[in-house]
Amino acid sequence: MSALVSVTNLNKSFGDKKVLTDINLSFEAGQIIGLVGPNGAGKTTCLQAILGLIDFSGDIDVLGHHPKKDRVKMLNDVAYIADVAILPRWLKVSQALSYMNDIHHNFDIAKAQGFLAKTNIALSDKVKSLSKGMITQLHLALILAIDAKVLILDEPTLGLDILTRRQFYKHLLEDFYTEDKCIVITTHQIEEIEHILTDVAFIKAGEIVLSQSTENIRERFNILAVNAEHVEQAETLKPLFKNTMMGLTTMLFDNSDFNASDQALLQDLGQVSVPSLADIFVGMMNKETC
Repeated sequence: MSALVSVTNLNKSFGDKKVLTDINLSFEAGQIIGLVGPNGAGKTTCLQAILGLIDFSGDIDVLGHHPKKDRVKMLNDVAYIADVAILPRWLKVSQALSYMNDIHHNFDIAKAQGFLAKTNIALSDKVKSLSKGMITQLHLALILAIDAKVLILDEPTLGLDILTRRQFYKHLLEDFYTEDKCIVITTHQIEEIEHILTDVAFIKAGEIVLSQSTENIRERFNILAVNAEHVEQAETLKPLFKNTMMGLTTMLFDNSDFNASDQALLQDLGQVSVPSLADIFVGMMNKETC
């Protein structure tokens, strides 16, 4: 299957500061990809390059288009919600829908109205009367009503309460996602979205440190709960990360570094379980310092 988005050897600097280094990513139809990293890791810069918002070195192909040279054509099939998206405060909801209907030939105004009917937002409301969560829902209605092949979300639920965040992702799956589209979500809070992701790319200091399907990642890593008497022996297996609380130590291990005897020893030292993506993220971000 050919990729909807292909990023090859992407590099970006701002003056003397290197922000992205040799980024290689591929997004295919049916995938929901989490681009996950701490603040300042380069997530937004990577998306800005894919969207043609900044200059870059390397090769990027989005649905057969170069994001800078063919940006207008590319945006016919790409939708984007930024973490700082702003709507004019004087704008009525009905005017926002009419405007989108006039400028975007892939916008389905009936679909947007149907989405808003599930919320407390009235078509006569002005943006200035809406809460932050309601404005996010309006943004979502405007974007999800576009029949796009690629949806890019940059920290889309930043600052929202937990109920609004869960509702956001529920609508995302119910009202947009199909197997012929892909969704790319950046976040530094992977625990919020790990239940919906098919693939993950961890980015640290402008470099991709891990990129795999969530299924393969969970098979690759183990987390060990070990009592104090076995900690020293467990440390000989070189955990990526460890945490001690109330006399119990947990350690994250990468199975790809193990041989059969290592795996057997791990089972003998304590309780082995499948880590969450959040556990693996913490381990990968702290790998050099453990």
